[in-house]
Amino acid sequence: MGILTKVSLSSLIVAAAIASAAAQQLEVKRYNPSPWTKGRFSEVVTVNGPGKTIYLAGIGAEDEKAPEGSNAQTLHVGDPYAQCRYAYDKIKRLLATHGGTLADVVKQTVYVTDVRYQGPVRKCRDEAYGSGPIPANTFLVISGLASPTMLLEIDITAVVAK
Repeated sequence: MGILTKVSLSSLIVAAAIASAAAQQLEVKRYNPSPWTKGRFSEVVTVNGPGKTIYLAGIGAEDEKAPEGSNAQTLHVGDPYAQCRYAYDKIKRLLATHGGTLADVVKQTVYVTDVRYQGPVRKCRDEAYGSGPIPANTFLVISGLASPTMLLEIDITAVVAK
């Protein structure tokens, strides 16, 4: 094999490696077809490329230090804003454990037990996401959660590159 062939073969291998690395990237796009939703939430989020999906179920203000098999006490009873802040703190830590951040969240569903909590929960969410992307979001008012002292829960779906 001549030197030119070896260089060409090496170039092809490097190019293939670069193309393979590029193929491992995730392309996340957020769309807001309705003008009133801009800056509030993403109506549509598309994810293209290989990745790992993370599902967080029903994150609320339950005390994480409760012993196994016990019913965890709700922290910040009666305060939807404080419960929300605690929930987002847990969400951030859980995502980090699996290689993600709030910027990787593509969908969230927020459940509250009273429509009057919408203002404090929105403020909390805006603070949690800061200037980062806001995922597709559903806000539901329901009659109750697992404990009568829980005022909200948040389900999260995130996608991170492998």
